Amino acid sequence: MTTAVLSKTAALPSALALGFARGGTELREFFRQKENLLFTISLPALLMLLLGTVYVKEPAAAQMFAASMIGAGIISTSFVGLGMSVVADREDGTLKRLRGTPMPFSSYFLGKIILVFVSSLFEAVLLLVVGILRFDVELPSSAEKWFTFAWVFALGVISCSLIGVALSSIAKSTRNAAGVLNLPYIVLQFLSGVFIMQSMLPESLRTVGSLFPLKWVCQGFRSVFALNDDYAVMEAAGSWELGKIALVLGAWTIVGLVLVSRTFKWSNTSR
Repeated sequence: MTTAVLSKTAALPSALALGFARGGTELREFFRQKENLLFTISLPALLMLLLGTVYVKEPAAAQMFAASMIGAGIISTSFVGLGMSVVADREDGTLKRLRGTPMPFSSYFLGKIILVFVSSLFEAVLLLVVGILRFDVELPSSAEKWFTFAWVFALGVISCSLIGVALSSIAKSTRNAAGVLNLPYIVLQFLSGVFIMQSMLPESLRTVGSLFPLKWVCQGFRSVFALNDDYAVMEAAGSWELGKIALVLGAWTIVGLVLVSRTFKWSNTSR
């Protein structure tokens, strides 16, 4: 009896519980760094304000641009921000210290993804506030549209977070992480319909952009914020392709899990 009680008392928390605990730690550290917090959350809204003032001339364009910027903001936080965060944790020894604890790497990643979900949500809210106040953006009025927003948001955050973590293994330090992670992100914004509608690009560039999640995340958000479904003809395929969006983002989630499991390193000298 005593042995059973001691065994139960000494039982470790589950990986899920450890992940949520790690997520709380990540959020506390993030919100304590006020300069980083302000820059991370406000940058997409600032870009939308500057670029939108120059290029957006009508309500329909404002709806499409706001939707695309929400997608780009999420990818910035999940792909670039998270990837750089993992590189920093590896460089300063945080990952090495965590390896000596009972916490599995899955809990570490869950904590990071919780951080990305929360920060991306703040980012999206700020973008919408700017869009409403400056460009008269209209919010979706149906539960179906908000449901689409939710699953595109969730799959976009998870898939791009995993890809960012996998790619972070290439960067040996925070000095070169910015180049490794920002270069593909910047290029993909032009190939994925953020600044230029994909239908206006040459077919070869559309094909390249369609291979990666950003195009599908932005297209999913445009389907949510479009004033009506007639605007789907502006997409490369002439439709919203919601089923294909779910399949592509789901596939990238699986690919991301495989890549992370094969490439993740606790330090720059060991797996």
